[in-house]
Amino acid sequence: MSKSITRCKWAEGVSLDYIRYHDEEWGVPAYDDRTQFEFLILEGAQAGLSWSTILNKREGYRKLFADFDPGKVARFTKKRVEKLLLDPAIVRNRLKVESAVTNAKAFLQVQEEFGSFGEYIWGFVDGKPIQNKFKEDSDIPATSPGSDALSKDLKKRGFRFVGSTIIYAHMQATGMVNDHVTACFRHKPCAVLGK
Repeated sequence: MSKSITRCKWAEGVSLDYIRYHDEEWGVPAYDDRTQFEFLILEGAQAGLSWSTILNKREGYRKLFADFDPGKVARFTKKRVEKLLLDPAIVRNRLKVESAVTNAKAFLQVQEEFGSFGEYIWGFVDGKPIQNKFKEDSDIPATSPGSDALSKDLKKRGFRFVGSTIIYAHMQATGMVNDHVTACFRHKPCAVLGK
């Protein structure tokens, strides 16, 4: 990966996995339910921690959370949760692990109501990514009116660890908003994907 490439500042000087995440995933529109569910779990787990911590544990989450299959996670028993809490491959926070199970159940209800979770969540941005044109990382907000509305609706539906800041990060990760700074080499490609 060339150093002459201009990236968002948050992706500079960190691990190759972090750079790869920025270059290949962050801001790419994700319409499929499995990816949406994965980021709901990962963003909730990240609350109060660094994203690099979560990226380092991503494979552990993949393995222990049934490859992010909401149907399987929704059936996790208390015994299974207790077992998960002993495994250092994930963030061993009881509230976060239990919320993943709760969120899986709520996720399935949304799928039932809307046909897919993607259909539901993308409705909050009228089906296409919001194309921001921030020049500096410091210009990027932590929340938005859209993340406020989505957070409120998710909470009403029984989801947990879905505050507006977490949901805005989810929207960025899944390409619902394009928050690559304009000088970043990923800004234009992600903008094209959103059309």
